[in-house]
Amino acid sequence: MSPALLPPPAWLQHALFDPILTLMAQSDFELPADLDELNALVRLHAPELRTRAGLPVRFGPQLSSEVGYEAHIDATGEVPTRPQNWHDYFNALAWRVWPRSKAMCNALHLRTIAAREVANLTGRGRQRDAMTQFDECGVLVVTSEPAIAAALADHAWHEAFWTRRPQLAGTTRFMVLGHASWDQLRAPFFGLCAKALYRVVSPAWFDLTPEMQQTEADEWLATEFERRGDLLDPRDFSPLPLMGVPGVTPDNKQEAYYADTRQFRPARRTARQTPEALGLT
Repeated sequence: MSPALLPPPAWLQHALFDPILTLMAQSDFELPADLDELNALVRLHAPELRTRAGLPVRFGPQLSSEVGYEAHIDATGEVPTRPQNWHDYFNALAWRVWPRSKAMCNALHLRTIAAREVANLTGRGRQRDAMTQFDECGVLVVTSEPAIAAALADHAWHEAFWTRRPQLAGTTRFMVLGHASWDQLRAPFFGLCAKALYRVVSPAWFDLTPEMQQTEADEWLATEFERRGDLLDPRDFSPLPLMGVPGVTPDNKQEAYYADTRQFRPARRTARQTPEALGLT
């Protein structure tokens, strides 16, 4: 990619961008990459990148035919991408750092489409809605402290983000997969929210290098998606106010920030989203 014309902007300097920080190091932060640059990035950093069907992943122009987005990726390995578009640029980077999870999502979309056609069902179905939501704005929250995961899942925002703030730093990672979330985090706004999936690990997980953590998390997430398969539901993911994550905004350095219930809302969830149902207690 072309050398950066400007130093990295402030929005790139908090931990939610960590998985793609190296890939963006040589970016022009005023204009995202075109298709040739994205494909060169993949050849350089991930020549082994494949779909679940085994086809090399590359980035091409938007579809002009009636072939569906997911079917096109499965049949050709080509991800329709708008050049010099931040949203699609982050999607391309997500393919690089979450290769197994992205490929699994594509495969599950195709499986669900085929199953619904056989059953003469119309519409997308809850499985595809769930996968699309997580693909757009998903974050995997990995922690070695079950109480933090339980507090977040229970919308105990003050406890998780403030009372346990010192503990949070050393025990918890917020690992963004959603490319729409990365795009929105360039200019984070009041109420910005993601869809979270919580995972409790042993403290030894945090002894891994960041690169090893990313690879292991990707493998786990792809396996988790496959395990849930037809049972995936949008209600499996919990709302997570990204503006509460330390470092996203200087405003959250003040305890009073977490008292605003317009942004840090109490729980209004289904039975699928309780800490007990999520296995966090």
